[in-house]
Amino acid sequence: MYTNDASAGDPAAIAQGIKETHLPAQAGFFYPRTPSGKASIIPSPPWYYSGDLLTVEYRTDPAKVAALLPEGVELAPEDPGAVAMIWADWQSCSEGREELLDPVRSQYKEAFVVVRCSYRGATYSRCVYIWVDKDFAIARGLHQGYPKKLGSIHQTRPHFSGFAAPIIGPGAVFGATLAVGDRRLAQAVVKLDQESESNGFVNALPMLHSRIMPGIAKGSPDRLNELIVSGSARFEAGPAYSGSAALELFPSPTEELAELSVEEYIGGYFRQVGAVWDGGSEIEQPQ
Repeated sequence: MYTNDASAGDPAAIAQGIKETHLPAQAGFFYPRTPSGKASIIPSPPWYYSGDLLTVEYRTDPAKVAALLPEGVELAPEDPGAVAMIWADWQSCSEGREELLDPVRSQYKEAFVVVRCSYRGATYSRCVYIWVDKDFAIARGLHQGYPKKLGSIHQTRPHFSGFAAPIIGPGAVFGATLAVGDRRLAQAVVKLDQESESNGFVNALPMLHSRIMPGIAKGSPDRLNELIVSGSARFEAGPAYSGSAALELFPSPTEELAELSVEEYIGGYFRQVGAVWDGGSEIEQPQ
């Protein structure tokens, strides 16, 4: 219970009042936490994913990649300017799978940009930009270290019937777009030519990410600033196909994606994949 006396704005007094209130225990993996935990924006891991990945790999100026890496993290020793721009059409769920029967809670799309980097002699993948279209996907990104923002993402969907969709295989053509703040940031076209051993190499390593939470006091340092590594606890993949790719990046007053300009194409890829994410590990928490 709060009053209008002089102690009402005193943090110590407020904290003491909260202790004396005997608040009920709260549950939930993420906020908002409630007595039941039902309102939590995301459930606890493991998280399960099945989806279609459309990838464009290319090379840019390595200095542009280096500019996006945190202190102490260096360019990958091989092909340091390699970039992957990936569109993904996901269906995801928790261990109970109840989200699959309420598709608004399981389906989302994302577009993300991955580079490779080196830390303490090991090479990693790192997501430097990512946009999604659902709030629960943003919350998962906060936990995993993905720098997720809201965007409008679309990609061509395959189907066994070619009437109004590409059939997965040589000759299939896919398109994809990304818009943020009512402005188009990227568009791509991938034409598949042949079956491939993989759907690219840039996004094929464990992820080295940063988890950051600014301090609450004005001008204070970050309350959390740690490097973490994570990857799939389990992974399955269908046949991969490769081919030619075209990618256009557009300027925006609030986004910097266009700075990673295309200098040379590596290739385009399509693959259906499944993955399970069940936690990561902390490498370092900067002082």
